Amino acid sequence: MSLQEKIGRELLFFDGGMGTLLQERGLQPGELPELWNTTNPQAIIEIHKRYLDVGSDIILTNTFGANALKFHNAQISLKEVVTAAINNGKAAIAAAKTREAPRYLALDIGPTGKLLEPMGDLSFDRAYDVFKEVVELGVENGVDLLHIETMSDTYEVKAAVLAAKENSDLPVFATMIFDEEGKLLTGGDVASVIALLEGLGVDALGINCGLGPAGMLPILEELQKLSSLPLVVKPNAGLPKQRDGKVYYDVEPAEFAQLMKEVVEKGGHIIGGCCGTTPEHLEAMINLCCNLPVNPVTLKEETIVSAYGKGLIFTEKPLIIGERINPTGKSKFKQALKEHNLEYILKEGLAEEEAGAHILDVNVGLPDIDEKAMMVEVVKELQGVTNLPLQIDTVDTSAMEAAMRIYNGKPLINSVNGKRSSMDSVFPLIKKYGGTVIGLTLDEDGIPETVEKRVEIAGKIIGEAAKYGIHKKDIIIDVLCMTVSAEQEGAKITLAALKEVKERFGVRTTLGVSNISFGLPGRPLVNATFYTMALHNGLSCGIINPSAKSMMDVYYAFLALMNFDENCENYIGYMSGVKEEQVSGGMTLKYAIEKGLKSEAKELTLAALKEGRKPLELIDEELMPALDVVGQGFEDKTLYLPQLLMSADAAKLSFAVIREALSSTGVSEEERPKVIVATVKGDIHDIGKNIVKVLLENYGFQVIDLGKDVPPEKVVAACLEEQVSLVGLSALMTTTVASMEETIKQLRKAAPATKIMVGGAVLNQEYADMIGADFYGKDAMQSVNYAKEVHTSRRS
Repeated sequence: MSLQEKIGRELLFFDGGMGTLLQERGLQPGELPELWNTTNPQAIIEIHKRYLDVGSDIILTNTFGANALKFHNAQISLKEVVTAAINNGKAAIAAAKTREAPRYLALDIGPTGKLLEPMGDLSFDRAYDVFKEVVELGVENGVDLLHIETMSDTYEVKAAVLAAKENSDLPVFATMIFDEEGKLLTGGDVASVIALLEGLGVDALGINCGLGPAGMLPILEELQKLSSLPLVVKPNAGLPKQRDGKVYYDVEPAEFAQLMKEVVEKGGHIIGGCCGTTPEHLEAMINLCCNLPVNPVTLKEETIVSAYGKGLIFTEKPLIIGERINPTGKSKFKQALKEHNLEYILKEGLAEEEAGAHILDVNVGLPDIDEKAMMVEVVKELQGVTNLPLQIDTVDTSAMEAAMRIYNGKPLINSVNGKRSSMDSVFPLIKKYGGTVIGLTLDEDGIPETVEKRVEIAGKIIGEAAKYGIHKKDIIIDVLCMTVSAEQEGAKITLAALKEVKERFGVRTTLGVSNISFGLPGRPLVNATFYTMALHNGLSCGIINPSAKSMMDVYYAFLALMNFDENCENYIGYMSGVKEEQVSGGMTLKYAIEKGLKSEAKELTLAALKEGRKPLELIDEELMPALDVVGQGFEDKTLYLPQLLMSADAAKLSFAVIREALSSTGVSEEERPKVIVATVKGDIHDIGKNIVKVLLENYGFQVIDLGKDVPPEKVVAACLEEQVSLVGLSALMTTTVASMEETIKQLRKAAPATKIMVGGAVLNQEYADMIGADFYGKDAMQSVNYAKEVHTSRRS
């Protein structure tokens, strides 16, 4: 049986940690573990062999940090490092105890350490190229599978998976790093990860690092509930602690094994260990679990679309697709497209979100614009200000593919139809990139005039999709809505076909509801009446204008009447008329910053100053309240990292205008409090540090960024030179927390009054206390709030 055949059918065992074992053998703080592939290969081979000898089926190459962005060494090339790592793995397999079952070598592919645009400065295409280079080296040197792990961003893992799938035919595993609340660094939830990775066609997905086995069990339950793929679970050996100056983890091998037995019983198919786990942990786990039955992999039939932060699961409760980002019949929108007025488009999307849309339709097709380029740009910009899933609406398959490729999540695609040419061009894209596609019931003969023919075409679309491996859960049927003024029987045919498709095929359904009333007076009344009838006949997600009161009246009343609204709470809230600030009511600077509208923030700041408002008044009454709203939303998990950073970018532009005004009034830039931030020696991951930097700057701090891989002496020297009251240190790798501790020791000796805050995925409160930090920031906003406290206390 091949490895591909075993995945999900047999229980497979990964190996455990590498970094902590290398530290035991002399790896120094700040030293790159990957260099040992050439400088000390015997140590790597020995660690691999120990895992193989205790029963591991799969070992990971020592290449977690080996890529063109993270690996900077003038003495040795990336190719040499990766090749040596693979050769070491093969040597260990050859030297391991003999057994009947084969062992497999997996290429370990870790994150780049960078944030992708628009949150950071790394483009999606550049990230793809970085991963592609490593994948090609793995394929060239004969690994058995590709394991993408410890990913905290759905966009980055998408780039990695595409690089793996497009440049190899090897099995691909992908695992993410979730926090205890089941969220990624960038806000993604379990459903969004499943939707994305299943859509991209990985062979197994799951979770690794960040948590111990007990902390992973609730997330595993969510994964098992929604995923149709084999599940990978690789926990840490609990939490990092310190004893006699050394880092250790608090879950011993016997306890680890018992918890991993529960992991298997709850649905884990491929299990192993991450930080802190040793051959002893793996031996105990394998001995206890090797004879356990494997839970069968079952198809889950939920329809899911997603954005970066949230998976939207279709239920029997109907959803709303907003129709306003579409030039059809909208002269202002057409003009905005021609003038490249993206701010207008973003405001339309935000207005729809606030009005209650669950998905935003995006159609930018006009004869005299480059639809492909515009679609890509609009999708990127919209995903910077909203976390709603998008419906990519185009008949241009080149624009469709370009948008699907850069879309951060699993989109809804509008559309495919029963024409052979349409299915042949669209279904391969759905298969490759993942997506839920709307199927229009028309074919080479046009739109059928009968219910039976429309239902027949729906069945044809569903059947043809199945040939590509696209399950009907990813097909939403649109039986088409024709204007009743021209087709007297049109409404009756549509409603009957809608009901029949729902009942016969069990798929989700959609309609462009407002099409029914073209050419009639009093269109809102006709639309609302037809919408009511369509909902009753099984409409899953109507494409409507959520800003139309008549349509939303119907929607909320329907939810209440059909018991989709517990205690009628949503209906009562809607009818109370209590709404937040609306775009249409006149945009304020505060609103523009909250929503991340950069151009609007700059223009509104200039306008406010021109009208005579004072710079400091704008800061106190507009900017700071806006940032506080967004920051609180981030902490409450109602907003996510991309929205937080887009808001920060908008605030930055506003601040730039205000600072120029302040300089003319004699207010010194140097009066702002200073903070030093740095990623400690040996660690080249600067995501967390950069996020904190952006937010601190927008709260009025001068941030002295020392960069990454910063020696303790450099931090101390900068602290003394700049006379700062606060230093922020970041570390992501377990092998570099010793550098953080050493930096803190030197700061305590040289600048005892300076406060020190720390953060990073490998840290927790207990460990931060052990190494002498004053504050542990679980996320960026907590660090900002602490900096404000320190500054306030020093002023008083």
